[in-house]
Amino acid sequence: MIAEIDKKPISIDQFLDWYPESSQNGYELRRGVVVEMPKPRGKHSEIAGFLIKCLNSVIDNMQVPYFIPRECIVKISNNTGYEPDVTVIKRPNLGNEPHWEKASVIENGESVALTVEVVSTNWRDDYGLKMTDYESIGIDEYWIVDYLGIGGRRYIGSPKQPTITVCKLVNGEYELQQFRKGDRILSSAFPGLNLIAEQVFAAGIQ
Repeated sequence: MIAEIDKKPISIDQFLDWYPESSQNGYELRRGVVVEMPKPRGKHSEIAGFLIKCLNSVIDNMQVPYFIPRECIVKISNNTGYEPDVTVIKRPNLGNEPHWEKASVIENGESVALTVEVVSTNWRDDYGLKMTDYESIGIDEYWIVDYLGIGGRRYIGSPKQPTITVCKLVNGEYELQQFRKGDRILSSAFPGLNLIAEQVFAAGIQ
């Protein structure tokens, strides 16, 4: 599919016009370059699905106007857009999202209550590139779910172990807090969330 578009850098609008709806893979645009993202499989998919179930339950209990779309692209700039594993959107903010109805694109960080990336082999992107970019557009909370414990030691320490990093926006910068094993995950976006890290790593299977 990528071979169908020109190799020169493209804009986010060109990317959205090109995006193949029937593809078995997902795609992101990074600094004008299209990157093919295999659809989540196995444990990655289980964890994302488990988080969606848990977050939807908390959303219902909190009675807040949030929802989790099946798919959406978060626009970072005119040449960059990501498709997170989980995105919690504030429904009242959709009036400020001109491309939502046509292309399921969110471009204002204020419209996102939480975004989640489940780490696979691309941990450098999730801990580095995406953390910086989500911070830059003002997404209030970002989770990095490293269920394999494969992130760099500078991110998750040594010895490496499965870790959930919660990034909370404070005065325009992310402050990081990490959760492992039996730690209860603390979320500013979802204070009523009753979930421990190892439940996430097991995708709820006891």
